[in-house]
Amino acid sequence: MTRGEVYISLKRILRDAVPDAELRIKAELAYEINRLKDEKDALILAHHYMEPVLYHSVADIKGDSLQLSRAAAQTDKRMIVFCGVRFMAETAKILNPGRTVLLPSDAAGCSLAESIGAGEVQQLRREFPGVPVVSYINTSAEVKAESDICCTSANAVAVIRSLEAERVIFLPDEYLARNVADQTDRMFIDSSLCRSLDPSAQQQSPKMIAWHGRCEVHEKYSREDVENVRRQFPDAVILAHPECKPEVVGTSDFSGSTSAMIQFIEESSARRFLLLTECAMRENVAAFFPGKEMLRLCSVRCPHMNRITLESVLDSLRRRQYEIEIPEEIRLPAARALERMAAAGASAAQCLKKNPRLTDSVS
Repeated sequence: MTRGEVYISLKRILRDAVPDAELRIKAELAYEINRLKDEKDALILAHHYMEPVLYHSVADIKGDSLQLSRAAAQTDKRMIVFCGVRFMAETAKILNPGRTVLLPSDAAGCSLAESIGAGEVQQLRREFPGVPVVSYINTSAEVKAESDICCTSANAVAVIRSLEAERVIFLPDEYLARNVADQTDRMFIDSSLCRSLDPSAQQQSPKMIAWHGRCEVHEKYSREDVENVRRQFPDAVILAHPECKPEVVGTSDFSGSTSAMIQFIEESSARRFLLLTECAMRENVAAFFPGKEMLRLCSVRCPHMNRITLESVLDSLRRRQYEIEIPEEIRLPAARALERMAAAGASAAQCLKKNPRLTDSVS
């Protein structure tokens, strides 16, 4: 596309969301990024939480963590620029070690990923010997390497069910763990309180032993938010991310990953929706479905996702910054945990039993 064509495309998509003066400036940046992308044989992956102009102008593939991980594993491009946060770029590198993976901002972290480290996973293994460790994809490469299997918000229930284990350690999101425990009929146990439980309660099964991390965005939403919206907009369909509090998920109409939300909206005959997730997604989804209204309830933008801008993507391509490097002794066990996640739909339990890295017994 020419510079003018980039601007016209953005104007058509975002005319009701972004001022024209901003669109003209950002169209110039987007044009240069797309030129460099072709020159350097790069693929740009963008999470649904990216700011709208970036999302609609330079992304080759858009999706949630699971979709983008799959895309990273399948690309034949020499370079991957990951418009997301660090754990996502690390996942791309784990699955595609022969490619250069760039994260446009070195400061794009994640409150969930930072809530637990490899040493804490090792301690949990000592406290609960033989219990399989399931790590949400929102974790560092080091934590994945200490885990038996990974999951995403889209497949967490399927992964847990596939293990056929009486006890499971689930890391690190407390609210996602509570929501998944409800869906899989498990007793939720906070790992920090497990020792203080009555012995009879400890023997009850099945159980989910969970960490206490939280997403700093999704924990902001409350039951009162849902009730207030229902009073003002009784026809609105409310969709909540499973990282929200259980009482928020329980009072919403649908809960699922970001991609599942988009699919729900596409298939729904309703005309008005509220998305309880990172608020940049509202504008991105609204552009997909111009005939449907997306209500605005933006408690907070993710400060980490917000560090990824067109300017930082351009700098990353120009200077080859910031490159993700993962030592093989971490990458290989982390890759196995991700591969088991991919196999969960078939028979993760069999996959785990055949792999010598896994625990010898399941309790």
